[in-house]
Amino acid sequence: MKKIQILGTGCKKCTTLAETADAAAKALGLEYTLEKVTNLNDIASFGVMFTPALVVDGVVKLSGRVPSLDEAKQLIG
Repeated sequence: MKKIQILGTGCKKCTTLAETADAAAKALGLEYTLEKVTNLNDIASFGVMFTPALVVDGVVKLSGRVPSLDEAKQLIG
């Protein structure tokens, strides 16, 4: 089971990243959980300086932008 986390305070880009990650994981047929991390201290604990950020199984895969669906599939898969 993949653990996908979206780091961000809930801005439009954060919401878009969550939707893109969800669509990518579904397209790949993965079993996963999707968690939104909005607490600034929790976000900082990942070493992320720019949001939104995508974390897969505890590893930061992307920060500061929203990937395309195809890129998200590569990052999550």
